[in-house]
Amino acid sequence: MADNDNNLTQTQAIKPHDNMEESEHKSYKLYNFRRPDKFSKDNLRALRDIHREFSKAISLILSGYLRMRVEIEIVSVDQLTYEEFVRSMPSPISVGVFEFEPLSGQILLGISFEVLSCIVNRMLGGIGSIDAQTRELTDIEKALAKKVINIIIQSLEDSWNTIIPVTGKFISLDDNYQSIQVATAGEIVALLTFEVQIQGKHFGLFSICFPYPVLETVLGHLSTQHIFQTKGLVATNEERLKMISKLNSSNVDLRVQFGSCSITLDDFLQLTEGDIIKLDNKVEDDLIVKVNGEKKFFARPGTIKDNVCVKITDVYDEMHELLRNYF
Repeated sequence: MADNDNNLTQTQAIKPHDNMEESEHKSYKLYNFRRPDKFSKDNLRALRDIHREFSKAISLILSGYLRMRVEIEIVSVDQLTYEEFVRSMPSPISVGVFEFEPLSGQILLGISFEVLSCIVNRMLGGIGSIDAQTRELTDIEKALAKKVINIIIQSLEDSWNTIIPVTGKFISLDDNYQSIQVATAGEIVALLTFEVQIQGKHFGLFSICFPYPVLETVLGHLSTQHIFQTKGLVATNEERLKMISKLNSSNVDLRVQFGSCSITLDDFLQLTEGDIIKLDNKVEDDLIVKVNGEKKFFARPGTIKDNVCVKITDVYDEMHELLRNYF
């Protein structure tokens, strides 16, 4: 009986030691020395928020500048080594190198050939088509590409000014990443990837690469809380007027559909001046005004000095249209 008690006492003395070892083991954390995570999840979320606003702004600016619909949306924010980043990029690709003073280091802006060739084609008076075969840009095309990249850098600067005042400075334009060395092979970078849609039928990508040393001094500002606190407090009347003046020069396609009907091809071919076609709309029904193919307003028809016109009555509401058709 005494022996059993001694064994029990020894077992009880060992158990706390075992629990301590287990607790210490649980406190360990796996760490990859070859690829450490230098940007926190909050940093990456903040970068996404900043550049989501940038993508909206540059979409409007390029749409007005090129006079065709350009939609840009951020699709991913990742951290990886500079070597992995360079290996993942296609070639040839137009790469703009620029700085954000007073931040140290250089930033890379890569634009795929599909996107840049479409934009350059439009700047040269074309319809904004894409070259079928990937190639390096000519000297004239490079000069136009630099102009586009400067516009993007300016918009990027405006978005970053809500976090920290920066001044964008264009450095150079290259045809691939292999000839550029803005960071060591193992240095961590933040890679932001954007999808570009032009006229709803041409698609491509562009990316922005921030090496860690560039953002190291401002990581304290890269938090969703900081962005939330400063959002909306920086814009001045001068900045708003500047944006409006850029949009005022944009041309938009505006159409009004007075109604529709179905007739045979034979009836259509026999139409002559003075014939009357009965449409499905009633006289008191609202008409739908489309801007660039999108339904935007309700309107009523009328005339001004013998010219047919419409009067905007309300902002378009899909539910209102469905109920109108139902009743």
